[in-house]
Amino acid sequence: MSRPTHPRVAVFADLLAEAGAGGRVHELPSGAHTAAEAAAALGVPVGAIANSLVFDVGGAPLLVLTSGAHRVDVARVAALLGVPRVARASADFVREHTGQPIGGVSPLGHPAPIGTLVDVELARHERVWAAAGHPSAVFPTTYDELLRLTAGTAAEVGDGPTQAARAEDAGSTGLVATETTRTETTPGPAVAVAP
Repeated sequence: MSRPTHPRVAVFADLLAEAGAGGRVHELPSGAHTAAEAAAALGVPVGAIANSLVFDVGGAPLLVLTSGAHRVDVARVAALLGVPRVARASADFVREHTGQPIGGVSPLGHPAPIGTLVDVELARHERVWAAAGHPSAVFPTTYDELLRLTAGTAAEVGDGPTQAARAEDAGSTGLVATETTRTETTPGPAVAVAP
């Protein structure tokens, strides 16, 4: 495999290798700014895309890696963390704390460690794809590897997958998706979000 062309992606590829990750960075020719675009480019279900969403928790960043088929329930996340409010971060806040643009935030390689929640919905997929520091770059990984790479906490960050994702999963497997089984996980003090 050739060296990534974008400098930020090349740095991320090195970090990924140093961390002992099994996957290698793939650059998407047309980029992918949404989970649906990434899924289409890779030929995978949208639920196998790990969205990297940064939230502002009283001035401190929180990274939530959630399934592309899942919506983050900010009230639920606030309750899990024991904080009054969790707000979607601005583009400037995201870049300040991750060094990366919205749409390309990777799970690691930030200027300082960021408390991370990893959506249990991602565990439904044998392989998941996450951003590699730029909207045109992704890498394959597993749920367990995401937890290890980020030192993240498994968490139920929203309700089950969207209806469209359940239908997509059923179509790709030939099964009818009528019920989703997930691990119920409540993060404790393992997620440090400091102002």
